[in-house]
Amino acid sequence: MVDDNRQWRLTRRPVGEVRPGDLTLSVQPKPVPGSNQILVRNIYLSLDPTNRIWMSDMDQYMPPVALGDVMRGGTIGVVEVSNNPAFKPGDIVQPFLGGWQDYVVADHAQKVPVSPQLPILASMSALGMTGATAYFGLLDIGKPQAGETLVVSAAAGAVGSVAGQIGKLKGCRVVGLAGTDDKCAWVTRELGFDACINYRKENVLEALRRACPNGIDIYFENVGGEILDAVLTLINLNGRIALCGLISSYNATEPVPGPYMFRNILMKRVTVKGFIIIDYLSRMEEFFRDMSQWVQSGQIKWRVDLIQGLENAPVALQKLFTGGNTGKLVVQISPEP
Repeated sequence: MVDDNRQWRLTRRPVGEVRPGDLTLSVQPKPVPGSNQILVRNIYLSLDPTNRIWMSDMDQYMPPVALGDVMRGGTIGVVEVSNNPAFKPGDIVQPFLGGWQDYVVADHAQKVPVSPQLPILASMSALGMTGATAYFGLLDIGKPQAGETLVVSAAAGAVGSVAGQIGKLKGCRVVGLAGTDDKCAWVTRELGFDACINYRKENVLEALRRACPNGIDIYFENVGGEILDAVLTLINLNGRIALCGLISSYNATEPVPGPYMFRNILMKRVTVKGFIIIDYLSRMEEFFRDMSQWVQSGQIKWRVDLIQGLENAPVALQKLFTGGNTGKLVVQISPEP
């Protein structure tokens, strides 16, 4: 088994939800690194809504995964063999999109800081790409000011849970939206959100009116659909919307209607900006400086929903679209060293 490399490959493009047969688990020989390369044994695999985008052939920010290719995904692993003097066996690293597989050969990778205060899993969550997405989306686009009201959709997810906590650090009133009472309890009692709305049980517009008596200044958007319309109804003059994701439409098989309250973007002079974390790769040191301090001091809390076994990755991915996960969804492929 140690000489095998299991790989999930994209067999066909999903229509709607990812279904059995869209991905196929193949077994290949363990790869051998060449000159100046490293062999990384993947430990953790990040599951993210963008996985579903990459499976489709729609216009997107990266080329779609080609049929027959290893499914794209972010990983953290341990260097097993190094032909690169910058790395040694045992280093914990993050290769660029290590993929849904046991092993990957990489020309380069980002070394991952590890300490008792910063375990490896922190770099899959608050100190990883989802944390950076929350950091830059809120601070660079949302531009929060003390006393403003911030609303965060998918508030118990990997990005939303961190974005809301950053909003609190900046002095905002933070209102989240989540799909269960348990998730709402987590973000209010443990993460410090001022309020949370269970969108499955409440009228979202009316609940937002109660939770945001002074209107909405900033919206961190992860979902789209009816929630976006409710926010636009209550958005304040010169409001800002950081458009991170639209997960409610990723499995859609028919065209999705635009927001009915689109006019308020004009009437309230709202700034709406979509962003992808790769836009900010040149500024990651800024993120690491601040977030590592916040995590180590306990000002930012994080949580991982850990699934065991690479073989379970396709089924686990569905939790993102059913609301089954709380915090960052991660698959453990192999043991930590």
